[in-house]
Amino acid sequence: MAAAVVPELRPGSLIDTHCHIVFRNFDDDLEEVAQRWRDVGVGRLLHACVEPSEIAAIRALADRFPELRYSVGVHPLDTEHWQPDTPQVLRAAAAADPRVLAIGELGLDLFRDKNLEQQLAMLRPQLDLAVELDLPVIIHCRDAAEPMLGELRQRAERGVCPRGVMHCWSGTPAEMEAFLELGLFISFSGNVTFPKATDTHACAQQVPADRYVVETDCPFLAPVPRRGKRNEPAYVEAVAQRLADLRGEDLAAVALQSTANALALFGHRLDSV
Repeated sequence: MAAAVVPELRPGSLIDTHCHIVFRNFDDDLEEVAQRWRDVGVGRLLHACVEPSEIAAIRALADRFPELRYSVGVHPLDTEHWQPDTPQVLRAAAAADPRVLAIGELGLDLFRDKNLEQQLAMLRPQLDLAVELDLPVIIHCRDAAEPMLGELRQRAERGVCPRGVMHCWSGTPAEMEAFLELGLFISFSGNVTFPKATDTHACAQQVPADRYVVETDCPFLAPVPRRGKRNEPAYVEAVAQRLADLRGEDLAAVALQSTANALALFGHRLDSV
């Protein structure tokens, strides 16, 4: 079978750096969803993985949609999917496909669960794997900035802190500055469009131009005016537009900058494989 042709990433294209279109609520209309993301100029998608059983299905989506790349990892709320051989499973999956651009989504979530030690026991080997493979990490961090910063700072002191991105940013400007000091990027999702998300708005205004990316986290967190509905990759345009408004820039400038930043973070394989 002939290899799929990777669409050209044109100047001004947007990159949705975090989506979950493998979920079942996309089963009935995924081709239409894809047409909508292409219509608004989404040139690349990075599909996040939450647990190893998803990997084969995400790989099949990358075969179906050549603009899609993906990560491999275990979400902090999916501790039941962590097994002794999980690091080996993730390592093998990353080695088998050059479209794997990151490890994650990994992290800490103390909003829904309080099992910090169990989450750390999953987080640490995934961070080690990212360093081993020289891949960035996609970090989920909810109500857990202090322990996450503690873990990453210890690693930075030892020279083993991977590069990466703080996914779906919702922290304070002070927390953002601390993660920026560790070399991480900040990713803005649909929550930046929410009227009451004042900390996120402040972060969007203050983040350095070369350190932000945009995402949907679909099917979650649909931006205004679609809040409460299923989110999809095309709606990353609304995220970029709100970011532009907050920064006093135009959409084209944010599209160019966020795409350049995504390429800097995830590497040349985001553009072509």
